[in-house]
Amino acid sequence: MKPSKITITDVARLARVSKRTVSRVINDSPKVGKQTRARIKKIIDDLGYSPDVQARGLASRRSYLLGLIYDRPDAFYIDKVLRGILSVCREAGYELVVHPCDYHSETLTREALSFVARLKLDGVIVLPPISEDDQLAAALEDEHVRYVRLASIPLDKPEHVVISNERVAVAEMTEYLVQLGHRRIGYITGPKGLISTRERLEGYRQALAGQGIEYDEGLVARGEYTFESGLRCSLALLDLNPRPTAIFASNDEMAVGVIDTARNLGLHIPGDLSVVGFDDSILASRINPALTTIRRPVREMARLAASKLIASIDGREEDARVGVILVPSLVERETTRPLD
Repeated sequence: MKPSKITITDVARLARVSKRTVSRVINDSPKVGKQTRARIKKIIDDLGYSPDVQARGLASRRSYLLGLIYDRPDAFYIDKVLRGILSVCREAGYELVVHPCDYHSETLTREALSFVARLKLDGVIVLPPISEDDQLAAALEDEHVRYVRLASIPLDKPEHVVISNERVAVAEMTEYLVQLGHRRIGYITGPKGLISTRERLEGYRQALAGQGIEYDEGLVARGEYTFESGLRCSLALLDLNPRPTAIFASNDEMAVGVIDTARNLGLHIPGDLSVVGFDDSILASRINPALTTIRRPVREMARLAASKLIASIDGREEDARVGVILVPSLVERETTRPLD
């Protein structure tokens, strides 16, 4: 015979409390004392009790579903995001539903709202570049949909955003290259119109100014955050006379394109050219030589976004409103060296 399924009644009986009290603990209600909460949670863990999600949702008028809205082909980036969000969902009893879409679509807002309504989501997390769309954010607000955006600037109220200060990180990397002796530093931007593109470029410009180096538009090429644009832009930069002694690509995929172009031109890295990137994707540590880059704390940002969103859903507004600004860190590897 199969063992009987553990129920909320069993938990309540062993904890010597009512089923309502157990339910409050499961739903993270603040109306239960610390000692009682700890005792009930221990019994839940010992019994391996898992509340019925459907029944839990009916009782609390929630779906216990969060949505993730994104447009990013980088599977490694998405993997980090998922790991961060799911680490919070598991503890809080939520499930995650993903919705890839086209940032350039004219029906983006309508599709996102349909996604939320169709699955009765309790809230959504929005990744860049879609998170930069104020029209979508306004539509979510109008429809009373709880949301959190990952961004590079404080483009919303604190409860709606987790920030990665990319301008500061790029400035730090640029200063690092200057300290290695480089003064002709080529720079490959991201796509036109994105906030991340603007913030990273401003970090580069400000660092040059701070080091007494005049900004030269001729050393800046417009990329698209793709390997192919890294090839194209680095070819143009390395055709300059004199050519740059270092190239800063504003994401790792473009930096790999720079390395490929340099090799095809017979240049040695880092002997003839230093190369740096941004993101610290899995490519950065696996390419040879390993790429010096900026590590964006993607997993931690996603974890904090999920925590902030669930706090808002639970009515813990003070927790949701806590401002979160993270600063990416420089990771020194093998593609940079002091200029002779």
